[in-house]
Amino acid sequence: MKFLPVTIKRPPLSSILAPLSGLAVCILIIITCGKNPSQALVSLFTGTFTSTYYFGSMLNTAAFLMTAGAGAAIAMKSGNMNLGGEGQVYAGGYVTALVLGSRWASSAGVFTACAAALFAALATGALLAAISALLKELRGAQVLLTSFLVSAALLPLIDGLLISSMNGRTEGQHLIALPYIPEPFRLPRLLAPSPLTVTFFFACAICLALWLFLAHTTAGRHTIIWGKAPLFARASGYSSTAASFGPLAVSGALHALTGFFAVCGTYYTCHKDFYVNMGWNGLSCALIVSARPLALIPSALVLSWLYTSAGRVALTQGFGFDISGIIQGVVLFAIAIPFFQKEPG
Repeated sequence: MKFLPVTIKRPPLSSILAPLSGLAVCILIIITCGKNPSQALVSLFTGTFTSTYYFGSMLNTAAFLMTAGAGAAIAMKSGNMNLGGEGQVYAGGYVTALVLGSRWASSAGVFTACAAALFAALATGALLAAISALLKELRGAQVLLTSFLVSAALLPLIDGLLISSMNGRTEGQHLIALPYIPEPFRLPRLLAPSPLTVTFFFACAICLALWLFLAHTTAGRHTIIWGKAPLFARASGYSSTAASFGPLAVSGALHALTGFFAVCGTYYTCHKDFYVNMGWNGLSCALIVSARPLALIPSALVLSWLYTSAGRVALTQGFGFDISGIIQGVVLFAIAIPFFQKEPG
């Protein structure tokens, strides 16, 4: 049975080009559509750092990018491409809000309830990603395709569960969401009124732990070898099953952890579409740095600054369209095209 590895190695100039392309498009939109282009350009580069709210929001977004990016990176290092991040983030957030919003959680205590919600979220994400690993091992299916299809099927399913959960409510809530989790289960904010919490530091620690695993453990080295040279790994007797299920399960768990962070630290509920772009932006973050764990930290900070600043300018300039979404698309497009990649021969 032959598996095609996913090896991503980008020249330095290609890595720089992606965020620069997004920045260039942002500047072009400001110049052509902004009410006051000169003021908006100054605000683009300085506004995020002069506002407590937007600076904290930038770091909070970076935490999501690092966590989801680490999930994408571990899958890529093993020779797989997990495109199911959006569904795994959504599922992790849904399970978290479901557990913490239950009557059992209110009587179980903060530590027990949060630990149970965390375990349930991680297990859910790991199981969803393991479906792709199972199909790969049994039928030779490509993880890139199956992970995307599982996620695509999961998103409307959770939407339906959220809608059905609202039946019979009397508090007049118009947001399609589960009930808000109680105050004791919410992570304290470090830079009010911004949504920044300790999740930023946890995300940095996750990147460090992933680097230590890949660089300094036998299992980590086997994972990298499977990603770069699967035929050599198979000839050396390395377990194909472990190389498929292990990294993909961790990848799914990290995406689900992103959903856990979002519910406990930012939204305090699982509402429809909260996950949008978390998975894809995390994948962009990992692709830019060729899945190098420590490099995820500066990559996430740059992208989060770009997205946060663009959103801030769009709000102040009264744009009638989503400028951040356009920039995210440009960044992904620039990543997909290896402008500086030399042709073989």
